Amino acid sequence: MDRLLSFNWAGVIDFLPVLFVGLYYTLLISVVGLLIGFVLGAFVGLARISRFKILYWIATVYIEVIRGTPVLVQAIWIYFALPLIIQYTLPSVTAGIIVIALNSGAYIAEIVRGAVQSIEKGQMEAGRSLGMSHHTTMYHVIWPQAFRRMIPPLGNQFIISIKDTSLLSVILVPELIFQGRLIAANHFNAVEIYTTVALFYLAITLTLSGVLRILEKRLEARA
Repeated sequence: MDRLLSFNWAGVIDFLPVLFVGLYYTLLISVVGLLIGFVLGAFVGLARISRFKILYWIATVYIEVIRGTPVLVQAIWIYFALPLIIQYTLPSVTAGIIVIALNSGAYIAEIVRGAVQSIEKGQMEAGRSLGMSHHTTMYHVIWPQAFRRMIPPLGNQFIISIKDTSLLSVILVPELIFQGRLIAANHFNAVEIYTTVALFYLAITLTLSGVLRILEKRLEARA
C-alpha cells in the first residue's frame, strides 16, 4: 500500500486536459457508433426473421462474419485494407465509428431477433384480426413489447462496445488509451495514468448502467 501511495498521483492533474480529449473521442465514437449500430441492428435483426430469403441470407452472412472475427482484426482491416480497395483513406475517427457501428450492429441484430421472436405469435394474429397490417401490428404491438425485453442485453452490448473503443488506439484513434499511452511513454508515469484511464472507463460504464436501470424500471412501470 505504501508503495502504491508513493507514486505522484497529484501529477495526474497536469495531464487531465489531454485525457479529457481522449474521453471526448471515446464518447463520440461510442455514441455515434452505437446509434448507427442500433439502427443497423434493428434492420438486420428484422431481416433475420423476414420471409424474403435474400434479406435473410444477407443478414445471416453479415452477422456470422462480424461475430466470427475479432473487433481488433475488423479495425485493422477497415483502416488499413479497405482504403486499398476503395482508393480512399479513411480518417481514423471515421474508421473507428464504422468499426463500432458494424460490430455492435451484428450483436444488436441478434438481440432484436431474439426479442421479437420471444413475443407470442398470438399477438400478431390478434393485431391482424383487428384489421391492422403486418407492419402496423409489428410497429404498434410487437415492437413496444420486444423493446422492453431488449433493454438488459442492449445495456450489456453498449458497455462492451464502449470498452471495445480502447482497441481503436491501434488505428491511431486519439481515444483514452491512445492518449494515456502517449503520456505514459513520455513521462514514465504508467501507474498513475493507466489507473486514471481505468477510472474514466469505470465512470462511463457505471453511469450507463444506472441510466439503463432507470429506463428499464420506467418501462416496466408503464407496462
